[in-house]
Amino acid sequence: FKMCPGRVISKLLCSGEKEVDLAVQSAKAAFKIWSQMSGMERSRVMLEAARIIREQREEIATLETINNGKSIFEARVDIDISWQCLEYYAGLAGSLAGEHIQLPGGSFGYTRREPLGVCVGIGAWNYPFQIACWKSAPALACGNAMVFKPSPFTPISVVRLAEIFTEAGVPKGLFNVVQGGAATGQFLCHHPDVAKISFTGSVPTGIKVMEMAAKGVKPVTLEMGGKSPLIIFSDCALENAVNGALMANFLTQGEVCCNGTRVFVERKILDVFTKEVVKRTQKIKIGDPLLEDTRMGALINQPHLDRVQGFIKQAKEQGAEVLCGGDLYVPDDPKLKNGYYMRPCVLGNCTDNMTCVKEEIFGPVMSILPFDTEEEVLERANNTKFGLAGGVFTRDIQKAHRVVAALKAGMCFINNYNISPVELPFGGYKASGFGRENGRAAIEYYSQLKTVCVEMGDVESVF
Repeated sequence: FKMCPGRVISKLLCSGEKEVDLAVQSAKAAFKIWSQMSGMERSRVMLEAARIIREQREEIATLETINNGKSIFEARVDIDISWQCLEYYAGLAGSLAGEHIQLPGGSFGYTRREPLGVCVGIGAWNYPFQIACWKSAPALACGNAMVFKPSPFTPISVVRLAEIFTEAGVPKGLFNVVQGGAATGQFLCHHPDVAKISFTGSVPTGIKVMEMAAKGVKPVTLEMGGKSPLIIFSDCALENAVNGALMANFLTQGEVCCNGTRVFVERKILDVFTKEVVKRTQKIKIGDPLLEDTRMGALINQPHLDRVQGFIKQAKEQGAEVLCGGDLYVPDDPKLKNGYYMRPCVLGNCTDNMTCVKEEIFGPVMSILPFDTEEEVLERANNTKFGLAGGVFTRDIQKAHRVVAALKAGMCFINNYNISPVELPFGGYKASGFGRENGRAAIEYYSQLKTVCVEMGDVESVF
C-alpha cells in the first residue's frame, strides 16, 4: 500500500433500490438460519471473526489508514477495539436469556429475549471499521442479520469486515454491505423488511433517519454530534490534564463526535495550562499517516478541510486569538503535497457566544475558556443542545463525582478522556442522540422481549 493524497484509490457503484432489496432479502434468508442457532454456536463464529481480525491487524489497520487518513498508530487501536468488541459480544451471546416468574396457584410466566430481524447499520467516516464492529457485534450476538452502509467517503474497510464474517462461518448474506450516499440510506430506512436502524453521523441526517423510521415504526439508535465540555480545575495534575486536553481534541485529526472541544480552565491556572497545551500542540508530528512517528494525518476531504478553515477564520473575526496552528500544512514529501493537512489549532480569548464554541467543528480545533467557580462552569458546560460527552480533571474525587453527576451528557470522563472500552455503554443525551452502543446496554437495542403467561389451572371467566 502507498499513500496517494487527493487521488482516487477505488471506485464503487452506488446501491440503488434493487440492490438494497437484494441485500435485505439475502440478510432475511440468513437471519432464518442464524436466529435458530444457539448463543454458543453464534459465539464460536464471532470468536473466529475476532481471531481473524486480530491476526490480520496490521493489514486491516493499513487499509483503514488509506481509507480514512488517520495515523497508522491510531488505526491499530481502532482494529484492536474492533476485535475486542466481537470477543465481548461473543462472550455475551451464550448468556442471553429471559426470566421465570412464579404466579399464584402454580401458574407461571416467562420472558424470551428474541432478535429483531434484519437490522440496518449506517456508519460514519471517522471510524469506519470500528463503527461497523460496534453495530454488528451486538446485533449478531442477539441473532439478528445486518445490512451495513458505510460513508461514501470511506467505503473500503467495511467490505473487508464482510469478507471476514464470511470466512468465520456466518450464513451467507448475514452481514451485507451496500454502498452509496443519502439515496441508498433512504432505500434502507424505508424498506418494509428492515426491523431496526442504527445510525452514526450528523444531527441533520439523524433527524431524517428518525423521520423515515417513524413511518415504519422502526426503532432507531442515534449516535450523533457533540460539543462536549472538558473542565480543568486548578487542583488537577497539570501534565495529566494537558494530556487529556490533547486526547480530547486531536485524535483522528479532531474528527471525533465526543471530543471535548470546549476546554474550560479555572482562571488560577489558565496561563500555565494554556502555555503547556500550546507547546505540546506545536510538537504534534503531522504527515504521512503510514509512518510510525506520525501522530496526525490528513482530514477526510477538501470540502471538510475548507469547512474547518472557515470556522477558524470566523473565530478570528469574532475576537478569538489563534494561539497556534490553524493554517494549512504541506509535508516535505512531494507525493503528499495534495493531501488535506492542517496544523492543529488552539484558540484563546474565547467566549461562550462564539460560533467556534457553540457549533461542532469536527476538526483539530481546541477552544479554551476561563472560569471561576464550579457552579458557573457547570451552567456554561450544560448550555448546549448537545449532550454526548464531558470530562473533568481534578484531584478532589468528591468534586469529580459531583461535577459529572451534574453534567447533562451520556459519556463522562474523570481524569482521562476519549477512553471507550467496549464493556461500557456509549451514547448521548439531548441532540446527541439516544440508545446505547457497547456494554450490556446494547443488547436491549438489538433484541425484544416476549412475555408468556402460563395458566396451570382452569380459566376463571367473568362472563
